[in-house]
Amino acid sequence: MDVHLVPFPAPSSRPGTIRNTQRARIRSRTTGWILALVLGAALLAAPALTAQEVQSPEAFFGHYMGADRELAHWDELVEYYRHLDQESERLQVKEMGPSTLGNPFIALFISSPENLARLDEIQELNRILSDPRGRTQAEIEGAVRDGVAIVTQTFGLHSNEVGATQSAAELAWDMVTRDDDEMEEILENTLSILFPSLNPDGTGLITDWYRQTVGTEYEGSAMPWLYHPYIGHNNNRDAFMQNTIESIYAGRLIFRDWLPQAFIDHHEMGGSSARFYIPPYAEPIRPDGDPLVWWEMQWYGSHIGTRADQEGIQGVTNYSMFSGWGHFGFHWITPFHNIAGMLTESARTGRLATPIYLDPDQLQGNRRQLEVYEPQVNFPNPWPGGWWRVSDIVRQQKLSAIAALEVAARNREQVLRNAHLKATRQTERGERAEPVTYGPEGPVAGFVIPADQHDPLTARKMIHRLLLQGIEVREVSEPFEHEGRVYDAGSWHVTMAQPKRGVIRWLLASNIYPDNRFTRDRDGNPIRPYDLSTHTMAEFMGVRVDRVQTHLDAPSSLVEWELEDVRGMPVEPGEVAAGAHGYRVDGRLNHAFRAVNHLFDEGVAVRRVDAPGDSDLQAGDFLIGPDAPEALLQEAAEFTGVDFQPLEVELEGAPGAATRELTRQRVGMYHRYYTGNMDEGWTRMMLEDFGFPYDSLLDPAITEENLRANYDVVILPNDGLQTMLGPDEPPYGLGQNIPPEYRSGFGEEGAQALDAFVREGGTLVTFSAAGDLPMEMLDVPVRNVLSGLSSSEFWAPGPTLRTRVDTSHPVAYGMPEEALVLHGFQGGNSQIYEMPIHDHNERVTPVVTFIERDILQSGWLVGEEHIAGKSGLMVVEHGQGKVIMVGFRPQHRGQTHGTLKFLFNSLVSWP
Repeated sequence: MDVHLVPFPAPSSRPGTIRNTQRARIRSRTTGWILALVLGAALLAAPALTAQEVQSPEAFFGHYMGADRELAHWDELVEYYRHLDQESERLQVKEMGPSTLGNPFIALFISSPENLARLDEIQELNRILSDPRGRTQAEIEGAVRDGVAIVTQTFGLHSNEVGATQSAAELAWDMVTRDDDEMEEILENTLSILFPSLNPDGTGLITDWYRQTVGTEYEGSAMPWLYHPYIGHNNNRDAFMQNTIESIYAGRLIFRDWLPQAFIDHHEMGGSSARFYIPPYAEPIRPDGDPLVWWEMQWYGSHIGTRADQEGIQGVTNYSMFSGWGHFGFHWITPFHNIAGMLTESARTGRLATPIYLDPDQLQGNRRQLEVYEPQVNFPNPWPGGWWRVSDIVRQQKLSAIAALEVAARNREQVLRNAHLKATRQTERGERAEPVTYGPEGPVAGFVIPADQHDPLTARKMIHRLLLQGIEVREVSEPFEHEGRVYDAGSWHVTMAQPKRGVIRWLLASNIYPDNRFTRDRDGNPIRPYDLSTHTMAEFMGVRVDRVQTHLDAPSSLVEWELEDVRGMPVEPGEVAAGAHGYRVDGRLNHAFRAVNHLFDEGVAVRRVDAPGDSDLQAGDFLIGPDAPEALLQEAAEFTGVDFQPLEVELEGAPGAATRELTRQRVGMYHRYYTGNMDEGWTRMMLEDFGFPYDSLLDPAITEENLRANYDVVILPNDGLQTMLGPDEPPYGLGQNIPPEYRSGFGEEGAQALDAFVREGGTLVTFSAAGDLPMEMLDVPVRNVLSGLSSSEFWAPGPTLRTRVDTSHPVAYGMPEEALVLHGFQGGNSQIYEMPIHDHNERVTPVVTFIERDILQSGWLVGEEHIAGKSGLMVVEHGQGKVIMVGFRPQHRGQTHGTLKFLFNSLVSWP
């Protein structure tokens, strides 16, 4: 079998560093623990198949699914599903492609043999109902008559929630072997699409880790690194942007190819409250989907709850804990695709596959509509406590999966008619240009994305993301005027008169998060939203989008880009045209940095404009000399879409002009254990996507090396100060007793080393909460104005906020003078700065400043008076170097392309 190691890059020649380039995927760090892990994993023998026999999971794996201290590895699970495919006519394995680390990513199609033989027909019938525009009534009736209800269920997205991948195997076996009337009805009337793991890499990594710790004092401890190689637990926040290949695979099947009528994402939650959360969601809901989806969620959830109680499962709750307004992962975005998007959450053990005992006194309620652990309408049969096992989770998840299929099978015709009705009504709402809830006032007929953008390539990237959602986008072929605005040819139009009206509304229109009794507790304190308070893609990406109140009448064509299952976007090759003095690249383009990094890779000299003088250049533009190989420029233009424009002026010596030659900076980024740092992983992804080489710095690289001799820039991603320094004593909470070699933290010694690094001329870049380190350990003259404020005084859980940007400063080159920044995350760990008066005020420069009033663009903001006129980004001269304190996360989850240049400029040499 293949052995997949932990997702650590290969060690560099320097101790404590991990070398990365844009060409190198993360590799494994070889320690004694991992060597032992590899040897142990390599000895595993795959179970033998019995010819012409469908083996149960217990027979195949040697244990039942959910057995104490047993986990099936992804390699073994894939082999089992291929066995089911071979031995049963009810199941087909669809190979989607390789995962991030090269593991198989698969989907299981389960139905009757007759249905599996006509998948193409079923898919076309489903398309008629999902988008009935232009269809005849006879076609619609035929689709209802001959179609089947499609139900998609996903497992294993969060790999440390280990029950789900085990449940999927048990469920698949059940569906291919049961011959009772109930299962026959399910197979005849439904097509079940299962993703047995949305994170195959993590499934294998967690299993390897757990197997290595079983029987030791560290049994059940948390894996020290991210269980998705880049983004860890944040992989459930990626459905609306689809930055990972795993999200792209799932998005294609769910949003574009199959559009199921129901969707369930099976998860695990904290273990001290209810045992099993089932649909529907709690308040508040995110409106502007078709209302029918919310009734359907109750329909499915009520049946799941009934079946659970019939089977003696206790501790089931619904309409609690998880609000209907959540992050835009798969189960929370699907309702706006007219899919009954649902979630189940089983209480986890907290120790992976090791059981745990809970005393009744340890069980408690939850702040959101389950305030006490007592019988109530949405929690009628509390669990009394006792031993809790993965087998309990497997039982719950399999029951809920089958129960949802029972609803769809018994009500096949109604489910399909509902699909048609939802799509039709959403289209009609768009045709009437109905207003949206919590959004801009007045009619909303659609949106125009002008061709004239600050960063046209990022606008194109946003169009690509909309297409990944299955949203219809049209490109206008001629200049036109609409509602008093003039637009160039090549502008895009997104009408609301289409079935995905709800998705469009939340990705392109601003919103205000509700501030009401559902979002505050009894004492008036705000309740944290489940993630951000806005997910407006256009605002995140810095793309201008104009709402239109009337329908557009301009010649246009449907955008039909080829959407391959690869990361990245389709680009039109840029143009290369030489001038008398070489070439110019527009510094406003994020992709300009990708092009420049490619030139650096090939040894081509690049200059940058600091002052354009009387020329038409801009500060931040990149200049390439006339001797640069044209073939190399053509290559860069082809894969980045960047234009190499003719440079016709000589800036050297021109009045008021200034340029400088760039040197590639040596970049290091702090990389810790304690389950890893998601913000660090997202930063790695963005650096690699845009071609920046970097080293991941473990503690020894901070404390034992001369940082300045090896690096020009060090990045501290968002993280708590104590976590970076290391706890005073090892944490011994549930699942936290990890081996000593993975108890990271660079301590005061590391903070002193970073101080020396900056004083000797280095650049330290901090994101969000990491700004505490320079304020508290380097004694920089900057203060976080949010420090000490209560949630009733200041509250900003993930809104977009309006700022002014000093674009003359090198860290802001290429930015617009007015920009939106995404503040906070799940209650807010962003920082906002002010500069106390001190002896050297000239050494502190605010670069991003919040406007004086009406700061909120979208989301939820309480207490704007505390941040008006304050700074979101400070540059502090410290010794011979500088500290760039970015109070927000400029690369937040790979989504905020509108502020990426703050990161990229920080990694380019300055004057």
